[in-house]
Amino acid sequence: MLEDKFGVVFGVANKRSIAWSIAEAWHKAGARLALTYQGDRLQRNVTQLAARFGNEAPLYPCDVTRDDEIQNVFHCLSRDFGKIHLVLHSVAFAPREALEGRFVDTTRQAFATAQDVSAYSLVAIARAALPLMTEGGSIVTMTYYGSEKVVPHYNVMGVAKASLEASVRYLAHDLGPHNVRVNAISAGPMNTLAARGIRGLGSMLKHHAEQAPLKRNVQPGELGNTGLYLGSELSAGVTGEVLYVDCGYNIMGM
Repeated sequence: MLEDKFGVVFGVANKRSIAWSIAEAWHKAGARLALTYQGDRLQRNVTQLAARFGNEAPLYPCDVTRDDEIQNVFHCLSRDFGKIHLVLHSVAFAPREALEGRFVDTTRQAFATAQDVSAYSLVAIARAALPLMTEGGSIVTMTYYGSEKVVPHYNVMGVAKASLEASVRYLAHDLGPHNVRVNAISAGPMNTLAARGIRGLGSMLKHHAEQAPLKRNVQPGELGNTGLYLGSELSAGVTGEVLYVDCGYNIMGM
């Protein structure tokens, strides 16, 4: 389904990462992928995971708050692949203290950090990717229902995700003439490294499973399959959308 396609994945931290589930699905479908990592702490984990793809998965360091590092990633992709068709943006961060207490107490710096890492980075990555997407392609990012409704302790991340979803729509408009589609997956809560920074994650997972129509939490493979759909020609007419993969939780009023 993705034979002869090249892509890059931002946001793999470990084998529980949503980014890894989608990367695996893309790889199994025939895509050749590069992975990025931020800092020495994550390099070892990402290196071990990339090894599962054989010798065909180059690794590049990237701090998405630095334009020069983003540009370097795409310089390396140009050298190693020549062109790309797939980009996965699965990056988000807010200081831990901003995910506790009241949203009204969010500091200016915490607000700016959450927006920069979680939303603006998609814009910067899309801009750097476009010159290499000469045959069109798909950019996929990850969001969460806290962008629409108040989720206790999600706080400033909910606001950042709302910004991310708006960015998806504006990018879809700008990149559409280049046959580049931009979409977001809104995943239900999962026990990932990033999610562990949210206080009460266990209670959130339990509540979600009880209230969702399917009476369970979403599975990593289901997110991988959705990423495959959005990355392939099966979704050729879909852009600027937020697709919910949350076992139906978002449709419930009570």
